[in-house]
Amino acid sequence: MKILLTGASGMVGRNIQDHPSASEHDWLTPSSAALNLLDYRTVKQYFETHRPDAVIHAAGRVGGIQANMREPVRFLVDNLDMGRNVLIAAAETGVTRLINFGSTCMYPKDQQGALAEDDVLTGMLEPTNEGYALAKITVARLADYLGRENPQLQYKTVIPCNLYGPYDKFDPRWSHMIPAVIHKLHQAKQQGLDSVEIWGTGQARREFLYAGDLADAVMRALANFESLPSLMNIGLGHDYTVNQYYEIAAKVVGYQGGFHHDLSKPTGMQRKLSDTRRAAEWGWQPGHSLEQGLANTYQYYLNQL
Repeated sequence: MKILLTGASGMVGRNIQDHPSASEHDWLTPSSAALNLLDYRTVKQYFETHRPDAVIHAAGRVGGIQANMREPVRFLVDNLDMGRNVLIAAAETGVTRLINFGSTCMYPKDQQGALAEDDVLTGMLEPTNEGYALAKITVARLADYLGRENPQLQYKTVIPCNLYGPYDKFDPRWSHMIPAVIHKLHQAKQQGLDSVEIWGTGQARREFLYAGDLADAVMRALANFESLPSLMNIGLGHDYTVNQYYEIAAKVVGYQGGFHHDLSKPTGMQRKLSDTRRAAEWGWQPGHSLEQGLANTYQYYLNQL
C-alpha cells in the first residue's frame, strides 16, 4: 500500500518506519514544512495529488504539564484542526483505511482500576491537559462517526500508554521518565556516584510500552483492518513501580550504586494502567520485556552521544 504517515519524524513515526515489515509498503512522510496539517486546503490538495491507500495519523502538538497549562488553546485547537483536516480530507478523497492515535489522557481522571475503552467520556478529565484530551476525544469520535455514515470508511483509533524507545528525547529539559532515568543512571555511572536520587517514595506505578511494540501493533493493524476494533488500547496491561524501573535500568546501564529518595519532591499520579483485554482478544501482545526494551533504548542512547 501507499501509506501517508503524519508525524513521521517523531518517535512513533520513526519506529514505524524502522519496523521490518515497513519495507512492504510505499511511505509518504512529509515534514510539517512540506505539509501544513493546520491548513485544510493544503491537506486536501496533498491527498488529491498523492492518493494514499491508507493513513496513519501520528502527528500532534505534544508537551508536558507546564506547556499544557500555559497554552490550553493551542493544544486544543491545533490537535483538533490537524485531526479534523486529515480525517475529512481522507474521507473526501476516498481513503478507506485510517489509523488515528489517541492518548490515555482521554480517560477520566482518578479512574479506579485499569482504563477500559468504554470509560471514555464517563467522567471529568485531568484539568492540567484537558484541552489536549478534548481534541483527542473529538477526533476519535469523528473517526467513528465517519465510519457510521459510510461503512466503507474503516477509521480506527488506537490509544497507546506511555512510550519509550529509540528516537526518544533524552535531554533532561524535555525528557519523560524512562529516558530521564537512563540519562541519570549513565551519568552516575560515568561519574562514579554512590547514590542516585529518586523523587518521592518511588512506589507510584507506571506503565511504559516499548515503541517498537507499538509499531508491531500498527503493522498488524494494516494487515488486519477489518478485525481491528474501532477503539483499542495498546499497552502492557501491567505496570511497575518507579523504584523497579530504576532497579532494572541500573542493571541494563551497569550502574552499581544505590538509591535515595527525596520525599519533598512530587510523585504525580499513583497509577494509570491500560486495560488491554480488547487488544489480547484481537491477537496482539507486546513482544519485548522491560529489560529488553531498556537495553535497546540504552544502546540507542549510547549511539547518539
